[in-house]
Amino acid sequence: MNEIFTIGDFCFRLICPEAVKVPENFLKFRGGSEPVYTYTVELAHSFPAPAGSPAARREDLLVLGQNGLECRYIGVKGQPEPYACYRETAPDAARILLDPSRLDGMNIDPMFVSLLALERRQIQRDALILHCAFVEYQGAAILFSAPSETGKTTQANLWARYRGAETVNGDRGLLQKLDGRWYARGWPVCGSSDVCENRDVPIRAIVMLSQAPEDRAVRLTPMKAFSQAYSQITVNRWNRTANLRAMDLLEDLIASVPVYHLACTMEETAVEALERALAE
Repeated sequence: MNEIFTIGDFCFRLICPEAVKVPENFLKFRGGSEPVYTYTVELAHSFPAPAGSPAARREDLLVLGQNGLECRYIGVKGQPEPYACYRETAPDAARILLDPSRLDGMNIDPMFVSLLALERRQIQRDALILHCAFVEYQGAAILFSAPSETGKTTQANLWARYRGAETVNGDRGLLQKLDGRWYARGWPVCGSSDVCENRDVPIRAIVMLSQAPEDRAVRLTPMKAFSQAYSQITVNRWNRTANLRAMDLLEDLIASVPVYHLACTMEETAVEALERALAE
């Protein structure tokens, strides 16, 4: 493969062996005319020894920095060895070494997307990645955000069932300000929802969820909205510049878009409670 992709405003070239099966959702973002970055994927049975200053370390990721460029050893929790080594070779290029024994996992959206460090490129373009399911309703997006297993997809499905909304993505949204208005944009990872569309929708509201025996929706203060939304964005917190930029963008987002807390059941009454709050 030697093709161009565009995710948000980030246009890049991807070069990889035919043995690497690019996920179907990722292929929805194929196209573009002026790539500003090139990823080259190669198969390798071994990776170079780590070199540089450690920036972050966790069970499934080691990040090192050298001369403003990053190197990452990417793994899976519970497995001792990384499946890929991502190394930036220039400000506009990265080389990715992939263990051929792990090719079967490349059709899984998160594993493939992790190869490309896309969050590093998106924050440079003033875009945030929010853990959310988002629907389009009456021409605008409602974003349901919460930790995993809280009910994001359930609430999106309730709006689809009872209000005719259409789910655009069941697990992630790329948030970016375009011509003075914040939009939710397509992202090539959709979790277990299997719903992934490549389109842009202006944001009507962000809804932070929690489970409860009764439904109640309230608008959050800016401080609470910032705290809850910040916990659900994907940002390299070891990178001080990226982290500060994400905070600035989040402040602007919250000043422009109302953020609510919805304590909810899994019934139509949850839709009704949020609907009343949005009307107010």
